[in-house]
Amino acid sequence: MSFALDDIFGLTGRTALVTGSSRGIGAAIAQGLAGAGAHVFVHGQSAASATATRDAIRAAGGRAVAVGGNLAEAGAGKDLIDHCVKQADRLDILVINASAQINAPLADLTPNDLSFQIDVNLRATIEMLQTCLPQMAEHGWGRVVSIGSINQSGPKPIVTAYAATKAAQHNLIQSQAREFAQTGVVLNTLSPGLIDTDRNAHRKAEDPDAWDAYTKEANWMGRAGTPQDVVGAAIFLASDASTFMTGEVVTLSGGC
Repeated sequence: MSFALDDIFGLTGRTALVTGSSRGIGAAIAQGLAGAGAHVFVHGQSAASATATRDAIRAAGGRAVAVGGNLAEAGAGKDLIDHCVKQADRLDILVINASAQINAPLADLTPNDLSFQIDVNLRATIEMLQTCLPQMAEHGWGRVVSIGSINQSGPKPIVTAYAATKAAQHNLIQSQAREFAQTGVVLNTLSPGLIDTDRNAHRKAEDPDAWDAYTKEANWMGRAGTPQDVVGAAIFLASDASTFMTGEVVTLSGGC
């Protein structure tokens, strides 16, 4: 038996939505999926904020459309899926990357900060899954990739609420993986460790030496990951390569 890599990992003819893909990990994944052949909806809080990633994909010969939606607002998750399906007739791949992270020990966590993280990380996820999973099942093929965090299984006190929402998010992925396991739809979590994105820019700028020391102790490789380090695993989970895998966690942490 012979295998063609394009048949296993290729995404030609597939339509994907990557939430929070205007920058960072989401932008890298959106460009990776487009490079594998997918037509990608690039999402930001506004469509205008997603145009840079869209333009980069188009410049490389890929297909992409910029879409907007504030996932902290009730109903935004459903509306986003409905919008993509209306434009493309179907949605094959959903990468749940957009997230809210507010660093604070539990004692300092405000009600507004808690609500914001729950709304973006959980409520919007539920809305998107409620909307996309039935139509994926109807077509007999679908991939959901939730971008989690190593904090979901080993939480640091400074991100207590964020870590709890990420653990709950993976619980949703597991429950729906079981629910849809016999429909051709698989759901998995991709769990990065320390990734060097603009979320960490202030730490690097304020104390470069402390950042360098921190990254050297963060994992066995002694460095922060890059958004590009996440792309290969995302393509794997979004493709036919993950056909017999559902409800699982793929951890990219540099060893820890």
